[in-house]
Amino acid sequence: METTFVLLKPSCVQRQLIGEVLNRFERRGLRISGMKMMQLSDEILREHYAHLVDRPFFPSLAASMQASPVVALAISGVDAVQVVRTMTGVTNGREAAPGTIRGDYSMSNQQNIVHASDSTSNAAIELARFFRPEEIFDYTSGMQGYIYGEGECK
Repeated sequence: METTFVLLKPSCVQRQLIGEVLNRFERRGLRISGMKMMQLSDEILREHYAHLVDRPFFPSLAASMQASPVVALAISGVDAVQVVRTMTGVTNGREAAPGTIRGDYSMSNQQNIVHASDSTSNAAIELARFFRPEEIFDYTSGMQGYIYGEGECK
């Protein structure tokens, strides 16, 4: 099993879509391994968006990410990083395919509902940034045999 990081952004929280987005991940067969609501500090924002800190739009991005609490998630499943990225859709909601989270709920490049790790290495970094090890749980769902075929779970 692989675990990835997902952040439900203020646009998701403010629009009361938390349950809807969680439902989509769970109905797909992914497992919520960690979850917490938090207010992002300047420090964590600057670390998480280090590649954008010097860009002229960073103050606007930081303000939008601090407009309300966010929900940090650790999501597990076979090939979880790629499955979640496919489910979220491309960054700009106007360009995201219908059926994806952004395609169904976003009309913006910035107010795009969700962040999802783009690789297993970045997932590990982001999970460590937002969760202590004891906040991520490894357990087997009773439904696992109905989600994966024999031998698919490693």
